[in-house]
Amino acid sequence: MLLEALYHVPRDKWAYAYDKETVHLRLRTKRDDAETVYVMTGDKYAWDRTFEEIQMKKAASDDSFDYWEVCARPKFKRLSYLFRIESDGETVYMSEKGTMFEMPQPPGNNFEFQYIHEIDLFKVPDWAKEAVFYQIMPERFANGDPSLNPETTEPWGGVPKRDNFFGGDIQGVMDHLDYLVDLGVNAIYFTPLFVSPSNHKYDIIDYKKVDSHFGDNEKLKALVDLCHEKGIRVMLDAVFNHCSKEFPPFQDVLKNGEKSKYADWFHINSYPAQIVDGIPSYDTFGFFGDMPKFNTANPEVKSYLLDVAEYWIKEIKLDGWRLDVADEIDHHFWHDFRIVVKRANPEAYIVGEVWSDSLAWLLGDQFDSVMNYPFSGTVLEFFNGEMDSYTFSNKVGALLMRYPQQTNEVIFNLLCSHDTPRLLNRMGEDKRKLKLAVAFLFTFMGTPCIFYGDEIGLTGEGDPDCRKCMEWDPAKQDLELRDFYKLMISLRKENHALRGGQYRILAACKDDPCIIYERMDTESHFTIWMNNSPEPRSLSHPMETEDWKDAFSGDAVKPDNGTMHISLEPYGFRILSRRLNQDIPASSNKDSGEAMKEHSAVHQ
Repeated sequence: MLLEALYHVPRDKWAYAYDKETVHLRLRTKRDDAETVYVMTGDKYAWDRTFEEIQMKKAASDDSFDYWEVCARPKFKRLSYLFRIESDGETVYMSEKGTMFEMPQPPGNNFEFQYIHEIDLFKVPDWAKEAVFYQIMPERFANGDPSLNPETTEPWGGVPKRDNFFGGDIQGVMDHLDYLVDLGVNAIYFTPLFVSPSNHKYDIIDYKKVDSHFGDNEKLKALVDLCHEKGIRVMLDAVFNHCSKEFPPFQDVLKNGEKSKYADWFHINSYPAQIVDGIPSYDTFGFFGDMPKFNTANPEVKSYLLDVAEYWIKEIKLDGWRLDVADEIDHHFWHDFRIVVKRANPEAYIVGEVWSDSLAWLLGDQFDSVMNYPFSGTVLEFFNGEMDSYTFSNKVGALLMRYPQQTNEVIFNLLCSHDTPRLLNRMGEDKRKLKLAVAFLFTFMGTPCIFYGDEIGLTGEGDPDCRKCMEWDPAKQDLELRDFYKLMISLRKENHALRGGQYRILAACKDDPCIIYERMDTESHFTIWMNNSPEPRSLSHPMETEDWKDAFSGDAVKPDNGTMHISLEPYGFRILSRRLNQDIPASSNKDSGEAMKEHSAVHQ
């Protein structure tokens, strides 16, 4: 074995308390290097009486490594442990002391998880595990009260520009809540609603006042109340990295320079605060001079923004905050933000906008989740034919090993947003590919989110084209696509295994676009078969039981002599399911994808 590839540290995503009785442990080995891995556990004060050896499971793989995982349940909340790794007759032990070829004398030099403190547990909102989110830009969703329209409002459905308005408002959302309920949505993420000169509202002037073009504070409260009556949670956008140039404290800085009492509210690099050759003399979002960046380390700024966060939680019974440009704000601020928000609503869902590896924010003391753009990038590349299923499964495995399970269960999975081209555009306007990507979204771990209009075939390239008006004329909607979304949402909501069950690749191999994977809990077992190619395919995989049914039709689907054969149309998929009376082991798996090579063939 390659000893240099062995890795474990007793913290972060490698060793963490999942609940008040369970510690999750992970170990990394070289890809296809170890055959079996065991963790030897006990209490350091009573090792002999509490000793337990547990076989670890291979939870995921990437290009270079395998990742092994186990749930350990210490009898006295303390856990002392070491690993035994076996392969081809070779045995290696790994402890705090390092790697060795002979069993060390425990518990000295063992790894340790000192104690499970319930107060330190990383707890995420349970409702977020059940949620299907729908992202709405209020200005572009529906015009319910034309009396609120800006003077420059253009006819609904026109060409979106960076500075034009179409009159969408809160009443428009209220008018269409039954549409969302019928779709199956049970949570809404709103882009900013507060006073701002722009159509997107990410440059805020007044953080405690709803923009008059949308309505007023009472209207927002009425919307949230109505959403709650219909079983819909509400998450708003917190733009705390920057504000509008018209924000009164910044206007004071422009007027009074370094003598302004608000000078330290911002990062002013030189006075006067101005733009020279396109570069502001103060820090901004990007290099946009009309969005100056807050100094969130300033106690007055911190107090102001945390008060805003608490105010809306209490004022309208808000269910969560999405945090704009979260990675450019200091961690000290987010530590205190979590305390304030969770004190106001322990079940509030906190989602940060971070486009890359986000572990630093996801250790239980800052965010519950992040917008999972690495997921969307990987999924879109695969279903656009830019990688084979082996590479895809490796990348997905790496994503799952980035974070603790708590976060994986509620990570905010999306396929497009107001910051990207529309999903149909990203899939080359091939609806078959779109459906494959959506099917994966709704059968994968995490909290799925739909960008308004994707479900009826709304198109659009990058900003501002992706921010088109919602199409409400049924004659111009893709109703078949909408029915497909409804079907996938319903399947997910009706089956816990598709939300909280384990995910595992069953078959994926190099130079092959097809994939088979499973989701399973103690009650049900799903296998998902996908033909990500322009040709008909017949996929096969060993299946030990004969109680499988089509997940949609309920028709029986039986294997032939222990092997299931599934024929699929180009870019087609099929989902099989079976009920479990007890915790039955998953079907056999060949990690290298050899099962796909042996059993799948192209129809000529």
